[in-house]
This record gives sequence, structure tokens and C-alpha cells, in this order.
Amino acid sequence: MKYDLRKYNEKTFRQYIGLKGEDAAAEALKSKGYVILERNYTVHNTGEIDIIAGKDDDIHIFEVRTRLNAGTYPDSAESVMYSKRMKVIKTSEHYIQENRLYDRNVVFEVIKVTHDRHGNILSIDFVPF
Repeated sequence: MKYDLRKYNEKTFRQYIGLKGEDAAAEALKSKGYVILERNYTVHNTGEIDIIAGKDDDIHIFEVRTRLNAGTYPDSAESVMYSKRMKVIKTSEHYIQENRLYDRNVVFEVIKVTHDRHGNILSIDFVPF
């Protein structure tokens, strides 16, 4: 997907980077044999899951964190606090119930997407939730 940085102001640059990171994460998952089942799955008053994917009869729940490549910031995976983890777990329970996936193993992971100051993706890493 092609992105035109000129149409983004400072306020929406974070949204642009987040979307670009999620797109890159989804493409990385597809290249590793995952099937994307949902993106930005939301349950009102509960939470949102960035990517839900399937692979080898498992359901994988991914929280995508896109960060600038700078050593002074905390690690992307560390930025997924307890409250966010609980929201993701509760939201995934809705997804499992809604799709009757009770017999499937569920795996939670954080996808760390690192970019440079221009928004170019530098790396994509997977970290257990």
C-alpha cells in the first residue's frame, strides 16, 4: 500500500504511523503463513484487537505497537500495560464466543514495529503477550 505523507498533519501523523505499522504487521503475518481473520475487531465498551489471525488450528491475538527507533523510549512490548492486556483478553473472549471457537488454542502476542523519523518500517518483531 502506498502512503502519501504530505496529506498528514502532526495530529494525524501518529494515526498514519499506526496504520502503516498495522499494515506491515499484517503483511508479515501473511508471509509467515497466517490467515488474517479480523483487523481492528471492536466490542463496544470492552476493547479492540488489532489483528486476529489463524495458523495451525490456533487463534492468534495480536496487539501491534509501532514506535520510533529511539533508545530513550520504553520497549514497545512493555507499553502494553495490564489494563490493556485485560481489555484484549475480554475482547478475545467475545470473539471466541461469537465464532464458537471453544476448541481452539488462543495465543496472545505483541507485534513490535519499529520505524525511522520518516515513517519507514525498520523491523517487525514478535513478543509473547
